[in-house]
Amino acid sequence: MSLDLMYEDRALQPTRLTVARNLFGTGRSLNCDRYIPCRANNNWETNFAVIPDNNKVVAQCKKTRENGENARDHSVYNILLRNEILGERIHDIKTQCDDRLVLSPTQPRNLFRYGTPKRNENKLPCSPYSLSPLTPFSQKLLRSPHKATRKISRIPFKVLDAPELQDDFYLNLVDWSAQNVLSVGLGSSVYLWSACTSQVTRLCDLSGDSNAVTSVSWSERGNLVAVGTHHGYVTIWDVVANKQINKLQGHTARVGALAWNGDVLSSGSRDRLILQRDIRTNPTIPERKLVGHRQEVCGLKWSPDNQYLASGGNDNRLHVWNMQSLTPVQTYTDHLAAVKAIAWSPHHHGLLASGGGTADRCIRFWNTLTGQPMQCVDTGSQVCNLAWSKHSSELVSTHGYSQNQILVWKYPSLVQVAKLTGHSYRVLYLALSPDGEAIVTGAGDETLRFWNVFSKARSQKETRSVLSLYTGIR
Repeated sequence: MSLDLMYEDRALQPTRLTVARNLFGTGRSLNCDRYIPCRANNNWETNFAVIPDNNKVVAQCKKTRENGENARDHSVYNILLRNEILGERIHDIKTQCDDRLVLSPTQPRNLFRYGTPKRNENKLPCSPYSLSPLTPFSQKLLRSPHKATRKISRIPFKVLDAPELQDDFYLNLVDWSAQNVLSVGLGSSVYLWSACTSQVTRLCDLSGDSNAVTSVSWSERGNLVAVGTHHGYVTIWDVVANKQINKLQGHTARVGALAWNGDVLSSGSRDRLILQRDIRTNPTIPERKLVGHRQEVCGLKWSPDNQYLASGGNDNRLHVWNMQSLTPVQTYTDHLAAVKAIAWSPHHHGLLASGGGTADRCIRFWNTLTGQPMQCVDTGSQVCNLAWSKHSSELVSTHGYSQNQILVWKYPSLVQVAKLTGHSYRVLYLALSPDGEAIVTGAGDETLRFWNVFSKARSQKETRSVLSLYTGIR
């Protein structure tokens, strides 16, 4: 029976406070009414959560990839806590970074999100005989195998003094031969350092001619080394006999770039010319002259199949030449500074990478089969050198102003695998060891530093590329 029916006269109806005193027999004064809501139809599974900050999620995922095993263990522990305490259903760490990026740029950035979970969403069978106190999601996460993260040492494993190593962006003074011998141009001399015996020998000295070494390059077999000079001529040396076997003239200015293709040597000079000469022929035979650059040629690299030559110059241009034409078959003008860093991929046919100087700072990738630009990444500093790994689709770059760092990239995701620092000047010189595991870098701080950056084991999962035209049957 309601209180309204107990009193027929509405005027004499007591207040709720009086009725409460009569019913409960309390002598205390009550300050307010007590309101008890009806919760019969409430949905207790409705959840409220703070929308994740995508910038923090991306930074955390990037940190996990860079820091390796310790960061992965930390991420697994965080996921276990979220599963057991917050009731989340995460069972795969690989897709966690992608799953947490739930907002698109066009969605409103509200503070909270509201949702009702589906009853059978991501449901894993729970065994009644399980002895583990963890949920099935956490158990599956802990049982899932993971590949051991490759650790790259942040410090060089060897440091050599290199007095008089010039701090000149346009020179190429360091090269590593197939016989595991390093050649270095120091001032007016060329020195050879054996990685097997650590012995140092002086190959040649140009001080009597008031000359200076501006470039060095080993032949493919590692028995000959070419030496470019400030006066414009190139000498060829037999390292076994320790004697000069040829002298190539034709340039009118310093030779800063050299590249071998069998017995044919290409040389790039400040006189804007590229000369191609066979060292087996008489030096009086006219050379093949490539005209295309408007300023000094500072980068030369032959493709892995020895069919195309890529050249970069101080005119911000990147040219691609073939063996038949005297004019470039392709020209790229997207760089905004000098192009010295050039590298052909040994894994993707026709893929060429190039880096720009201080005003550009970008590494660009080109499909030379179609002549189309591909990807581009801004490194934040001058790109001095590029080199591909022999065993995996990774790339190392050295930099000058203003970071003076060494970066290892994974292609095609262009994720930074490692960042190495130690040089106090621009890292102008780079060479790859014959086994493909180590690199040597040189800088104006007059030191050579050796780093282990690449893994010798070839990745089992090959990267799909748009340049792989012959990987399937049509």
